[in-house]
Amino acid sequence: MTTAHRRLIGYAVRRTAFALVLVLLVSSAALVLVDLAPGDVTAELFAAGLGPEAIARERHRLGLDRPLADQYVTWLGRAVRLDLGTSLRYQRPVRDLLGERIGNTALLGACALAVATLVGLPLGVVTGSRRGWLPRAVRAASLTALSVPPLISSLLLALLAARTGWFPVGGTGLAEAGPGALASAATVAWHLTLPTLALALPFAATIERLQSDATAAALAEPHIQAARARGVGDGRLVWRHALRPALRSVAAIYGIIIGTLFSGSFAVEIVTAWPGLGRLMYDALVSRDIYLVAGCAAAGSVFLAAGTLASDVALAALDPRLRQDAP
Repeated sequence: MTTAHRRLIGYAVRRTAFALVLVLLVSSAALVLVDLAPGDVTAELFAAGLGPEAIARERHRLGLDRPLADQYVTWLGRAVRLDLGTSLRYQRPVRDLLGERIGNTALLGACALAVATLVGLPLGVVTGSRRGWLPRAVRAASLTALSVPPLISSLLLALLAARTGWFPVGGTGLAEAGPGALASAATVAWHLTLPTLALALPFAATIERLQSDATAAALAEPHIQAARARGVGDGRLVWRHALRPALRSVAAIYGIIIGTLFSGSFAVEIVTAWPGLGRLMYDALVSRDIYLVAGCAAAGSVFLAAGTLASDVALAALDPRLRQDAP
């Protein structure tokens, strides 16, 4: 094993350890903040008309009358064994509830990321290498999409779908799907269109703007100008010589985009009734289900950590100097 390989392995181990610490800190902060907030999961019992004594007994049964430090130590001891506790609202293991929803959030995020990348990167190359009405129109559209957050875009698209009937307004549609796996997949894909567009458009605009600036800067480099002087065609110059160095700018923040995309999907899921972690997190916050909130926060931080690691790997693949300099 070469020294460069050992450095990369050590770097990967350290980044993985950092990711685990990040997940622990985020989930711990979520649990503590929800516990410190006014009220708890027994507030619903008070609204249902139960007396103080009955509510006190329920709080004692759930362990909510214990000091915060004791609750946290108990939760932490289970969490290191990948036991995230039991949901106070649903009376089910948090791990099982997350397992039922995390796939839907991952599917939505992956589709939105694919759309944003496949749309944003080529358009960024075009606007960064050409002049005329088409690049100007793309830039205007990107600036408009950047100014609209995913929550607002999902509301606008839901309104458009409700008025026109072009897209299903919410849910997965599995209840109405026909028999067979193919029919179910087609129904889910059709219902996935609206939340995917709502989530992908702002990020496609972000990628387009970054790639456009990076492409223009790459084309101004001396070695690219020298290749142009030698008679290399514009298409080959852009797509073969300038594209690779220009991708570094997008790759540098790709992990942040992935983390932000999955976080932004929570709001989109609520608006479009997509049954993912977003709706589960909202229900947990409303009911002050501290263990479920901590579990959802941990799942979100896992997405963020994985995206950051993917960004580092992509940068190392694009720039050999980073592989040599990896500590």
